Amino acid sequence: MLSDYLIYYKRLLKLAFPLVLTQAGQMVVQLVDNAMVGRVGTTELAAASFANSIFVVIMVFGLGIFLGVTPLIGHALGAKNDKRVASIMKNSLVLSLFLVTILTLLTWSLSWFMHLMGQPELVWKMAIPYFRILAISLLPFLLFMVLKQIGEGLNNTWWAMIATILSNVLNVALNYVLIFGKMGFPELGLIGAGYATLISRVTMPILLFVGFMLSKKMRHYFTLVPVVKSSIKEIKRILDVGFPISIQLVIEVSLFALGAVMMGWIGDVPLAAHQIALGLASFTFMIANGVAMATTIRVSFQLGLKAYNSMEKVTLSAIHLVLLYMLLCGIGFLVFRNQLPKIFTLDPLVISQAASLIVVAALFQLFDGLQVVCLGVLRGFADVKIPMIIAAISYLGIGIPVSYLFAFKFNFGPEGIWYGFVAGLATAGILLSFRIRKKIKEVEKK
Repeated sequence: MLSDYLIYYKRLLKLAFPLVLTQAGQMVVQLVDNAMVGRVGTTELAAASFANSIFVVIMVFGLGIFLGVTPLIGHALGAKNDKRVASIMKNSLVLSLFLVTILTLLTWSLSWFMHLMGQPELVWKMAIPYFRILAISLLPFLLFMVLKQIGEGLNNTWWAMIATILSNVLNVALNYVLIFGKMGFPELGLIGAGYATLISRVTMPILLFVGFMLSKKMRHYFTLVPVVKSSIKEIKRILDVGFPISIQLVIEVSLFALGAVMMGWIGDVPLAAHQIALGLASFTFMIANGVAMATTIRVSFQLGLKAYNSMEKVTLSAIHLVLLYMLLCGIGFLVFRNQLPKIFTLDPLVISQAASLIVVAALFQLFDGLQVVCLGVLRGFADVKIPMIIAAISYLGIGIPVSYLFAFKFNFGPEGIWYGFVAGLATAGILLSFRIRKKIKEVEKK
């Protein structure tokens, strides 16, 4: 009965609220970036889309490694093993310093090959300097993310929200000043958006760490960190969970990244429209992702307590909430498809194309929500290898081929690329839901 789940809805929403605000805050800034850059010009918006589509692949790889920290800490916290919690914290921080340095250098080096990816010359020339600024911003952003995942594992989600909101406000203000040349600064356009992003991302880990030091509970665990030793074995455990998550995320993001590259083959107007429509779809996704993150925390904690009946109800309540939310978002997309693009651009060709893509986005909302909340549940189980395989089947085996075939062989154009997104997300959502059923049955037999 629905009444049986009310308490689980309330608990999940209470934990998810700051996570949702954190995710939504990050996406609002991206949407504001798009709106401001779009006012500069269609080519600038296309260049931002091209640069971000490459950058996000490497960013989510690093993020995925650190997502493995949350369930590991959740299990240790549920088992009331403080030293184990501190050990995971210390070794995740050690791992982050090494990994972030490597990824930053790798990201910068990719800028030397962007002219070879088949984009219009003016687009890639604008994209390269912007992309290099994003590469530098990767280091502070991923340091923030590892601290954020530690906090989430310890059920501390508010300070990440506060740090994100404050940094986002700074980002928007700097965008206005640097993109349009206000308060005596030169008008930098797209490059100004890059500098605003870099400065705001530098503030994020600083604010979060200061916040943690103001929390008695967080200080307790951080004071234990120097006591425990760095351990290759512990780092391996983190990678055993985090690496498959990284690969799964990279595969999923590659579907959209390659979609952006294919849009560039068609022209800068479809590429700019893709940036607008994807930004809107990403906003709804990130809010659902906030609920999924809360689900990971709740499921991992219930597993640590061996409260299997409660764990199943947490799982189902999360799925209910996300599907309802994404259904409402899909309806909103259909109703306001012609109005939403006007927030980001004045170009009538881009507005028309974006409206058409938003209709397709409305179709995959339910599947997008289903797959992300299922991933949240499975990460709570620390079940990450099979979801990685499911991602490969869904996005590489189905999504990308369908995008290419429908766009270029069946002549559906830009919409055809997005039909591949629908196919990939639908396959992933269905297969992951079957995987959850299997995992629940396994733990119930113990």
